[in-house]
Amino acid sequence: MALAFDLDGPTGTALIDGSIWRNPSFFTLGAYDVWRALPRLLDLLADQALPATFFVPAWIVETWPDQCRAIVDRGHEIGYHGYEHEAFWQLTAEAQRSVMARSREIFAKYLGIVPTGFRTPSGDWAPDTAAVLAEAGVVYSSSMRGDDRPYLIRIAGRDRPLVEIPGRWELDDYASLAYQRNPNFPAGLDRIAGYDATLDNWQREFDGTHRDGLCLTTLFHPKVSARPGRLLLLEQLFRHMRQAGDVWFARCGEVADWWLSESAS
Repeated sequence: MALAFDLDGPTGTALIDGSIWRNPSFFTLGAYDVWRALPRLLDLLADQALPATFFVPAWIVETWPDQCRAIVDRGHEIGYHGYEHEAFWQLTAEAQRSVMARSREIFAKYLGIVPTGFRTPSGDWAPDTAAVLAEAGVVYSSSMRGDDRPYLIRIAGRDRPLVEIPGRWELDDYASLAYQRNPNFPAGLDRIAGYDATLDNWQREFDGTHRDGLCLTTLFHPKVSARPGRLLLLEQLFRHMRQAGDVWFARCGEVADWWLSESAS
């Protein structure tokens, strides 16, 4: 079980095109991610003694270095997630290289680390992205959806493959809990799922994966699921997972290293 969280803050299209500065509510929702949701989530992970991986756009590290440093100081892993949450599938190979180089420089400057993991901000990537990641020293990605176990992506001209730790939309909290006002059709349609149903869905995904001895990761976002009421869902989910007994709770980097070792033996 590789718990993973995307600390996106206010990054994304609105930040890239500048429209965020004309939409204070959007910026404050993103800022809440780092100021309020992250510390609350870190406390919960400490209480449950659970390791996690955080995929963080470098702009967030640059803007809130102290808050991001707390992730590392409390024993968790940080991975690449673009600079401003760019859609990698829309970028040329050279533009992708620029984002990775800039991100590496920021992580080293503010956090003193060089990440080995990557999660594409856009949920997809370009045909040359795997090669760009390998050039940047990335060992694993958690971006695709192709299996219930990690798998290897072979890259022409390179001996070491890229490890993919696939996620699934069912374990993305946006799918259940991200409130949307538009489009308002049909009128009065609920914009989020019920909390009981959401917790039941998450637990069933874990139970099936655990029964078959597979690998599971999450695509959770602190600004979505680390709000006070939803944090109770995470607490109950973590307790449910712990009750299974024979679960390896690992950072994504540890899963990747193990998979490479097993594949080589």
